[in-house]
Parts: sequence; structure tokens; C-alpha cells
Amino acid sequence: MAAPRYARIYPETVRFLEQLAANNNREWFNENKRRYEEDVLDVALRFIQSMQDPLARIAPHFLASPTRVGGSLMRVYRDTRFSKIKIPYKTNIGIQFRHEMAKDVHAPGYYVHIAPDEVFIGVGMWRPDSDPLRAIRNRIVAKPAEWQRVTGDRAFKRLFALGGESLLRPPRGFDKDHEHIDDIRRKSFIAVRPLKTSDCLKPQFQRTVETSFKTAEPFMRFLCKAVGVRF
Repeated sequence: MAAPRYARIYPETVRFLEQLAANNNREWFNENKRRYEEDVLDVALRFIQSMQDPLARIAPHFLASPTRVGGSLMRVYRDTRFSKIKIPYKTNIGIQFRHEMAKDVHAPGYYVHIAPDEVFIGVGMWRPDSDPLRAIRNRIVAKPAEWQRVTGDRAFKRLFALGGESLLRPPRGFDKDHEHIDDIRRKSFIAVRPLKTSDCLKPQFQRTVETSFKTAEPFMRFLCKAVGVRF
């Protein structure tokens, strides 16, 4: 069966997430499990499925995997083992389109976040390990003009802003006076496009996601080259 060209996010989806936030316990979730599967799980999986072909055209080495477990949809269950916050469920939809090599290396990814109070599109690498992090920093030093073109592109800057935490001081081995030292100090190389909750309910939301991913191509290509994976 062919995937639908455009998938929708529905008001019922956001409403369930709002109610889950107000009733974040196993008893309520189990009583409303069918609603979760119909209004959240199935909706998210259809969205991922409908992104398969456009993602293959935009970034052919990234995967849209519409499976309930182990695919692009992040688990609703929170890992509370090492957290002071013991609520059992996430109150957002998290969709991550990983690189085909993501299980073997830290690679860039695309991300869609849908919550009642926060909707955004993300691209890049969040908190990469030390080796890929240094590889990105080294490429910025080696290719400063390319990095400037990528991050200074008008279309990219109109949609995205670089985010994440940074070191207070330059990392060891890097010139504190380098022209891009503020970026070299970054712990993450992510770019985020914030949206309104109402945006995810519009019929053109998937097109907004596709356009955003395409606009981020030079940024993602730079990161892929830095860590040695194909874009």
C-alpha cells in the first residue's frame, strides 16, 4: 500500500497529550490506551510513513522507519531509573529520522517535536561523544569559510537558530581567538526551528517539515562530512 503524500496531525492528538500531562499515571494511561494508539501512535506512524519518499529525496542516507518499536518514533515511556522525576510517560511526540549508520556511529539526525506547549523542528547532533565533537570542531577550523556560508545562509537563518549549551572556555587545543570560537565552544551542533502548536495542526505541516529539512541540507552535509558519514 502506497504511503499517503501528506499526513496530518489532529486536534485529538494534541488533546490527548494535554490530558496525559494532567493525568500522568499508569492507571489513567491504561484506561485510555486505545485512545493513545488511535490518536497518537497511529497518527505519528502515518506521518513517519508519509515522510519516507520525501526524506529519501532530501537526504537519502537518513531513515523514516514507521515501526512501533526501534524506529523513528521515540518511546512514550520515560526511563525513570536515574531521574528524580518519576512520572512514567512523555507528554510529547518525538520523531527522529536517524542516519543509516546511527547505530554504529554518532551521526546527525532530523527531529520533529510535537507537544501541547512546544512544537519545533530540529536538525544536527545533540551532545555528540568526544570524538565526533572534536571532528566537527576540527572541520570548522579547517573550513572556516564553508562553515560561515552554511550558518550564514539567509534561508537557513530565517528558519533556524543554532542552540544547545556551550563551554565557558575554548576546548583544549583550539585558538581562543579563532573567528568561530563561539561555535567551536558548542557542546551540541543543533539548529532549531520553533513553531506554534497551531502550526502542527495545519494541512501543510508536513510540507513545512520537508521544506525545513531541505533548507538545512548544507548544515547537515557539513556535519556528515565532519564525522565521516555519507549525506
